[in-house]
Amino acid sequence: MNRTTLPALAVLGAAGLLLPVAPLVSAAPAEQSVPVLNGDFADPVMKGDGPTTVGIDFWTGLNQRYSPAASGRTDASHGVALQKDGNTLRQRLRGVRAGAKVTVRYEDSPAVSKECTGEQVADGQPYEVTASGGPVQEVTTAGDPDRVKGTPGKGRWTGRAYVFTAGENEPLLTFTSRVTDSRTHVTCSPMIARIRAVEVPTALDKTVNKTALGTSEAYKGNERESTLHNAAAACNGENACTFRPDTRTSFRYYDKARVVGEAFVNCTRNALEHSRLLSYSERSHDSISQTYADAGLALNEVARLPTSGDRTEDEKRVKERPMATQFALAHEKVWQRPWQWFSSDQRTVVEKIQPGEVSWVEMQPSRERVEGWFVSKKDDYRLHAVVDGPSRAVPDRLLQRTGPMSEAEKQRCAAARPMTTTPVGADAPASSSDKGLLKIPAPTAPGARSSDRSMPLD
Repeated sequence: MNRTTLPALAVLGAAGLLLPVAPLVSAAPAEQSVPVLNGDFADPVMKGDGPTTVGIDFWTGLNQRYSPAASGRTDASHGVALQKDGNTLRQRLRGVRAGAKVTVRYEDSPAVSKECTGEQVADGQPYEVTASGGPVQEVTTAGDPDRVKGTPGKGRWTGRAYVFTAGENEPLLTFTSRVTDSRTHVTCSPMIARIRAVEVPTALDKTVNKTALGTSEAYKGNERESTLHNAAAACNGENACTFRPDTRTSFRYYDKARVVGEAFVNCTRNALEHSRLLSYSERSHDSISQTYADAGLALNEVARLPTSGDRTEDEKRVKERPMATQFALAHEKVWQRPWQWFSSDQRTVVEKIQPGEVSWVEMQPSRERVEGWFVSKKDDYRLHAVVDGPSRAVPDRLLQRTGPMSEAEKQRCAAARPMTTTPVGADAPASSSDKGLLKIPAPTAPGARSSDRSMPLD
């Protein structure tokens, strides 16, 4: 999943599942791009040059948008004016995990609105930029002292950078206007354009146990959901959601070894050789069910992936749960091999055990961990999940082993053979033995006499 696992919060709301996970830092990977959705503010398509006050796709907040030409730009980026003090423009940076070092690059300009007076833009216009876990960076745009009210500005675009360390998963990037003059027209405010981002993610932690995959998260647009319920329900249909795996944080590994079957101890003076049948099985685990369990809540029906550990129940879920199908299809598309939720096998092994040795078999199962997002078709709900299951990519390891006895096994081999006691005449010498001189057995009933008598030889 990439992380050290934080325990689920003791209180997650009345029915809530609150969600941050903090990755473990080791060696830092190389810089990677971060998707900023609609970073040029081109969607939805606008008519005319603006300004228009509409919702901008993937961004939260109503702001004034201008066409590239009206913004004084030579590329395809639209300019967005932040309006007056306190108004914001916000977006969560998809795929960024807590602890990553993020650099956001963008451009700013004083307002191009014809409503501006020279005084209002002469020394630039103030705004703030911040992100989850990062400092508040106060910025003032370049000045535009030659402006005359009634004449649109040509834009004085300046490149900027904002660097922060993400304090949560999916950190929220926010631009806030700080134009406080009440006389300033709503369109005469600092402008933002062409937002891009890169990150140096935290090192992937492969030591996280499959039974503690972290806390799943859910979002609707740029807002964090307090529960996973709505996001899971949005995926309750064959094509309602698409699973998008994050290949950066998905990996194959060998699980720690476990003993399969019994240990065979050779207490004899001779080598032993025999065959035995071994049976073993593997199951899957997922962070969604673990999140519900850690919060003490009943698992939502639609979120029940085939990870219960009950083979009959999991086979039923494979057929009936849409999210199981969505996950399996995405895995096969990306890695070109089927996903398996559970596996089992049998092996016959031949053991040759020397005197005073022990023989046993260990198994190291091949497993696969996939991290990613269930995303609704409307791209409004997103549900983060980590699934860990048996892998088909590489074979399991069976280790047939022999070795010296432990002290306890030596004591067991040295123990006396279980016997019972002789309560009468235990210390008397043995009587003479029957040398076969009697032709018939001695009488068994009291008072009975044999009809034949044997005569001793001279």
